[in-house]
Amino acid sequence: MSLPDRFAAIADIHGNADALTAVLARIDDAGIGTVVNLGDMFSGPLAAEETWQILRARPMPTVRGNHDRYLVTQAPGEMGASDRVAHDQLPAEALDWLRSLPMTLELEGAFLCHATPGTDERYWLHDVDRHGTVHPSGAAHVAAHLDGVAQGLVLCGHTHLPRIVCWRGQTIVNPGSVGCPGYTDTQPVPHVIETGTPAACYAVFERQGSAWRVSHHHIPYDATRMVALARRHGRDDWGDALETGWIAG
Repeated sequence: MSLPDRFAAIADIHGNADALTAVLARIDDAGIGTVVNLGDMFSGPLAAEETWQILRARPMPTVRGNHDRYLVTQAPGEMGASDRVAHDQLPAEALDWLRSLPMTLELEGAFLCHATPGTDERYWLHDVDRHGTVHPSGAAHVAAHLDGVAQGLVLCGHTHLPRIVCWRGQTIVNPGSVGCPGYTDTQPVPHVIETGTPAACYAVFERQGSAWRVSHHHIPYDATRMVALARRHGRDDWGDALETGWIAG
């Protein structure tokens, strides 16, 4: 598949059907016909089945994320809380679709992955130090994961933090998260990811000669229903992140 001269990228929806609806509406309003999806579509205490129905009606090039993999490789009793809520909502058809997705996807001139080309769990454009501080990755860390990737444009997600990095003729872009602006994790050490905004994020790419112009977009939307769902499932951390872009300490 070759990419058109203008397309959008989304990532890390995490079951937030209302944010996804808002983002796709804005993409449609801009007259952009092609969207690529960088994975982690459903896991979260929100609206996985609704998210599936939206994506089912709108086929797009998609790679699987680490949480997509957990949904089809772990037994329900072994799943984390967010994965289990999503798994219990999703129909068999959605799980079969997740099983069919590749970890990486090579398009003409572009490489798609969820986290890095070699793993769906490693941060790429950001890193976490031994104290749990999240910071932008340096050149050596970025370059280490480009081994074997020939395409000039590389798209990734996973950290939920929008960023663009250029390295020796290649451009690596994380569009940010559509539906989950903050979370906590224990790997590699306990840390918190916070975007500082409750907006839904995506990126738009426009070809300019042999290069791409990239613009990050942050779309306000009414998160009231999603916040209520998160709190109903006992996830005040998700509720805080959806409401404010921060996780209360």
